[in-house]
Amino acid sequence: MKYILSLACMMCLPGMALAEGGFGLAGILSAKNKQDLEPIQLSAGIPLTSAPWVLKSGTYYEFEIQGDGSQELALVGPEFFRAIWIDEIVVEGLEIRPLGLDSIEFDEAGEMEIGFVAIKPGRYYMKIPGTTGETQRLEITIE
Repeated sequence: MKYILSLACMMCLPGMALAEGGFGLAGILSAKNKQDLEPIQLSAGIPLTSAPWVLKSGTYYEFEIQGDGSQELALVGPEFFRAIWIDEIVVEGLEIRPLGLDSIEFDEAGEMEIGFVAIKPGRYYMKIPGTTGETQRLEITIE
């Protein structure tokens, strides 16, 4: 009898998880919880994005960074990178799963994709180091 009750309870767990959080079996990494963000453009004199990002804590996001190779450009945002959990970084089909990130740099034209979960609410930024212009800075809010 205990075996049958245990089995019945285990069969209900996936449905309960789906009903409670609205996510699938992968939890917050489920496709229902994923949003794509506007790509970041790394190019001399071009704005990084057209608008600030407003993110929701607990949501999975993906974005691309596209470098056109017009010059060596980096992107820094250590406070932002510590407020998120990075699932993976994909560069030319190679998947990287880092414990943390401080900055990235493009020495030539290329593209990378970063998937992450927003964690810590607050106001953050990513920017091209050594620049002061608003177009070279991306304001980010995690709610």
